Amino acid sequence: MKPRIPPPPLPTFRARLHDARTATSIGRWLGLAMAICFVTGVTSHYLQRPPDWLADVLPSRPTWGYRFSQGLHVASGLAAIPLLMAKLWAVYPRLFVWPAVRSVRHALERLSVAVLVAAGVFQLFTGLLNIVEWYPWPFSFVPVHFAVAWLLAGALLLHIVVKWPEIRSHWGRRSPGTLELPAEDGPDRRSLLTGVAVGVTAVTLTTVGQSFTPLKRLDLLAPRHPDRGTQGLPINRTAFAAGVSAAAARDWRLTVAGPRPYTLSLADLHAMPQVEVRLPIACVEGWSVEAGWTGVRIRDLLERAGAPASSRVRVVSLERRGAYRVMEMGSEYSEDPLTLLALRLNGQELSLDHGFPARIIAPNRPGVWQTKWVAGLEAL
Repeated sequence: MKPRIPPPPLPTFRARLHDARTATSIGRWLGLAMAICFVTGVTSHYLQRPPDWLADVLPSRPTWGYRFSQGLHVASGLAAIPLLMAKLWAVYPRLFVWPAVRSVRHALERLSVAVLVAAGVFQLFTGLLNIVEWYPWPFSFVPVHFAVAWLLAGALLLHIVVKWPEIRSHWGRRSPGTLELPAEDGPDRRSLLTGVAVGVTAVTLTTVGQSFTPLKRLDLLAPRHPDRGTQGLPINRTAFAAGVSAAAARDWRLTVAGPRPYTLSLADLHAMPQVEVRLPIACVEGWSVEAGWTGVRIRDLLERAGAPASSRVRVVSLERRGAYRVMEMGSEYSEDPLTLLALRLNGQELSLDHGFPARIIAPNRPGVWQTKWVAGLEAL
């Protein structure tokens, strides 16, 4: 008989701060960051892809609404990355306990931990890659990210319910479970938590300036800077990437479909009453900046076509490819006096990369739906 090879021993952990008090303290911060990220993420999803019953009731005010919610979404997601790493450091010895399952409650706890860790790592790191626009996977990011967000939320709730007795016992410094821990570990634990807080603060301060412009000078690690780009605005999708040529833009005509359809040249649009507004443009990647826009109100174009100002509008771009070539805008946006077919940006004619000859700008709306290179409007 072959000699039996004994299984390798399970890893052992001797660090004293891998305890429930450390895990609970970090878990409170992580839970708050994930809750904010979840709520703002769901808000962003329904603003981007509203079901039909919601499309006409999505509010166009406050004008800065999407800028705030999406900036907070990305900031809380980035802050959650070091918190998740610290939380995993605090609890990973318990991932190697034996036997793996000791009771029904223990099985639920292990299941919630497995799903929570897997979904948390997936959400945070795919979200991080999304803000730098790198997609090394075969699936569509938005629907998968949205679905896993609900899975993560459910796993987090299950985990809190199952672990609540232990969480409550170690919630504060004077909680019963905390008092049972060695008192000499207190200073080291506070030092660890201070270090985690400093790391989270550093990540936030060096990235949040891409949306919170008073801190833009500290924007060292974010993939976008609000002042860098053609005409003072960042550009996500260039005309080349969209397949829009300068020749196509020169031969451009705007078609407005309604009870009385008509076609306008760029000169015709410039001859119409021009409106100036200041509105932020805010992208799903987390960057945003306020700018001055000049153009024609969408509701004026609809009324000229014989359609009510409150009509839902389908917008078609010159883009040859892309998921956002055709966009529908609900009535709350179309009738808002700040919603423009913009022709100028910060006093200058739109550059080709910013949507020349005309683009949509609307309040409280995701940047992906501020359609560039608009070729047609249709009242629905």
